Amino acid sequence: MMNRRTAMWSSLAVAGAVLLTACGGDTSDDAAADPTTGSGDDPDATEYEPASVTYLTSFGTFGRDAYAYVAEEKGFFDEVNLDVTIEPGTGSVDVMKLIAGGTADFGAADFSTVVVTVANEQLPVTTIGVTHQRSLAAIVSLDGYGITEPKDLEGKTIGDQPGSTNQVIFPTYAEAAGVDADAVEFVPSAPPSLPQLLVSNQVDAIGQFVVGEPLIAAAADGKDVVVLPYGDVLPDLYGNVILTSDALAESDPEVVERFIGALMKGLEYSVENPEETGEILQGVEPTQNVDVAAAEVTIMAEYVRGDVDVVGSIDPDRVDRVIDIMGSALTNEVTPEDLVSFDLAPQG
Repeated sequence: MMNRRTAMWSSLAVAGAVLLTACGGDTSDDAAADPTTGSGDDPDATEYEPASVTYLTSFGTFGRDAYAYVAEEKGFFDEVNLDVTIEPGTGSVDVMKLIAGGTADFGAADFSTVVVTVANEQLPVTTIGVTHQRSLAAIVSLDGYGITEPKDLEGKTIGDQPGSTNQVIFPTYAEAAGVDADAVEFVPSAPPSLPQLLVSNQVDAIGQFVVGEPLIAAAADGKDVVVLPYGDVLPDLYGNVILTSDALAESDPEVVERFIGALMKGLEYSVENPEETGEILQGVEPTQNVDVAAAEVTIMAEYVRGDVDVVGSIDPDRVDRVIDIMGSALTNEVTPEDLVSFDLAPQG
């Protein structure tokens, strides 16, 4: 894949990988034991050389991203001798660029945005696992705002952060849903302000993940929340995936496998224990509401499990279909192998 990326991004990513290796990554054959991704076994941490890595959530600190903190709290990273620093991300594109530049080693981003950004900007990042087997992207409104189906979005305003996943995918969603995208106005809005903009009727709808419904409901003072999931008309789209740099995937695949195995173990535990997940998240970020976080995780569970046997697994044929779906947004050709390190992702 590296020959498809620009020299600037390649050199930055290599520098990041060298830094991680200096912190303790080990690429020796003896250390490259199977990290048991998806096997259910817990390898003794002493089997692995210690390594320190940085992980970025997809956006902020919410229930939907709490599985990373669960993996930390439950000792899943310790089991594979990883010291993981978890930092709040600021959206898919920013996460991708920080990984590509070597500032972070791993992060979460929406896969459709990954397809578009890797193809168009040639970012040297690769997918190593799937968080959501279906897209969480949605347009959210409130009862009484005149929006009950996608066609109702025409002539309406949608508050969202410029460059957000929902906005990047919207033209594709609109075409599939029979909506004139040019008749919809996106209003640039800071993500923390979105619920208040909606409930005060300053916008007709907002870009939001489906798991954000409990958060909006809590702010809506009894009004019913209307959710238009992108996945209803684009069922092949994946949601968030886990990324690393091409350089790290190539230079230290053993660390990558250890990380994704432990993180997916945290994800599976999280959706099986939503209330505990909410409590763990509040321990990290006291401003988070335990009940809202648990509700988000409960909604997310069906998206995590999908119809796969192993949490985190990804299907090459489906990746091909996603590329086709997003084709009108691509300025360069891209293949599944340009987007995913299938040999490092959970198998199933």
